[in-house]
Amino acid sequence: MTEVNHQPWGEVPNQGSVDLWVLQSSQVRVEVLTLGAIIRSVTCRGKDGQTTDVVQGFDDVEGYLSDTRYLGATVGRVANRIAKGRFVVEGKEYKLDVNNGPNALHGGLRGFNKFIWIARAVEGGVELSLTSPDGDQGYPGEVRASATYTLQGETLTAEYRARSNRTTPINLTNHSYFNLAGQDAEDIYDHQVSINAQSYLPVDDTSIPTGEIREVGGTPFDLRTPVLIGPRLKEVPAPGFDHNFCLSSPGDVWKERHAARVCHPASGRVLEISTSQPGVQFYTANYLDGSMTGKGGARYRKHSSFCLETENWPDAVNQPSFPDSLLRPGEEYRHVTRFTFTSV
Repeated sequence: MTEVNHQPWGEVPNQGSVDLWVLQSSQVRVEVLTLGAIIRSVTCRGKDGQTTDVVQGFDDVEGYLSDTRYLGATVGRVANRIAKGRFVVEGKEYKLDVNNGPNALHGGLRGFNKFIWIARAVEGGVELSLTSPDGDQGYPGEVRASATYTLQGETLTAEYRARSNRTTPINLTNHSYFNLAGQDAEDIYDHQVSINAQSYLPVDDTSIPTGEIREVGGTPFDLRTPVLIGPRLKEVPAPGFDHNFCLSSPGDVWKERHAARVCHPASGRVLEISTSQPGVQFYTANYLDGSMTGKGGARYRKHSSFCLETENWPDAVNQPSFPDSLLRPGEEYRHVTRFTFTSV
């Protein structure tokens, strides 16, 4: 049985109040904010029975409003990067806000993570809804999106839905930064990771996929069996992992499948992820630099956490060989990701 309650948590100038929703099962406690549909914390047990918060975040609204690294956020309208902030849909070129070198990242200068979502209780969780107007950040069409978080036992399920009145690219995901030793731990070098992917997407010097779909075999990106993150980071190109791992091939039916597993042997905590999305972006917090003060005064530094962003492949709207990223009128965008927190 999951207990669900909520309380006021702060104010956003010219937007309104932010609520904190708490989902509590016998094994896991999850906090969700109406600002950005953000996962603020996940508290779970280790092998010694002690609980700790394994998600990086902030102690107040101001922290999230000033955050440029998307801690815990629901990102959209399109997660990840779009090359040069441009794409063509139905013969028309659209120009987006550019906010990551020459590219558009995670929805633009004011993505879904900076809006207050409308919340309502559902069985075992909370449904958060947002309407993105036509032209928002340069994207076509009015999009009505929702993110529903439900907790059952050890498993947190995130279900994303969207509809649009014009053809538009869409790619929603959650951008939580995890450290299974605790959100204030120094690094993730002692974590073991495995990703159920036969191939990955090489990127150019601005982190845009080159178009090649490369087999992981014989490369540092072969994570099909568990590897220790610290030593493996010394083998991948600097500054670390920030790559899409291909969970399915273009043209495959999108179905839920096991995506990844991370284990922290010292605490015994394990995170397992399954998803219906065709890819997962494995990111090792390469651009955290200690300048942000997080929960409890923690300083979040490079490689202090990891993200497993289940999503479509980056820049898919510009790469015809990648899985289709367009949402058309009359269609429903929907995908599910499950995060299961256990101990060994």
